[in-house]
Amino acid sequence: MTVCLRMMMAAATALCLGWGATNAAMAQQAAAPAVAAAPAPEGSADGRHGTFKAVQGDVTVVRGTLRSAAVVAAGVQATDRIVTGPKSAASLTLRDGTVLSVGPDSVMDLSQFAFNPTTQDGNVLVSLLRGSLRMATGLIAKVKPEQVKVTTPTTVIGVRGTDFIVEENPCSVPFMACWRRCC
Repeated sequence: MTVCLRMMMAAATALCLGWGATNAAMAQQAAAPAVAAAPAPEGSADGRHGTFKAVQGDVTVVRGTLRSAAVVAAGVQATDRIVTGPKSAASLTLRDGTVLSVGPDSVMDLSQFAFNPTTQDGNVLVSLLRGSLRMATGLIAKVKPEQVKVTTPTTVIGVRGTDFIVEENPCSVPFMACWRRCC
């Protein structure tokens, strides 16, 4: 019942956000449990803290003053900004197994990320400046959930669950009214 309700709420939210069936399916697929490759060592050669698993439409990575198009299998580093255009979305997996699915017209910063694969200690701080984000937490949240946080311009969310959606600039109507209208 809980899983069914969570899936219905995620689908309704995706529809309200204008993700459409393709982006909603991509977000659900990206957050689904999967067998992951072993995490890269802490001092990996390219310094990546995560990897893009899916990119649809206009998705840009801003690293300092450099802007580049996001591509599948490209690395993500702490302090990177992910910007999605209209009808665009991206899914990335961090080294601890956390999955971030960024919806259309969104701006998300991977503000902090550290992970020690031996001890499974670390921290994650994600800032959603605009748009929508679905997060399925990984090993850091399992070991120390207080070390995983999501911020928006108006809130700080301490993560205690494993899969959730955050919106900045949500539907113009209350969620339940939007859910009834969409479903």
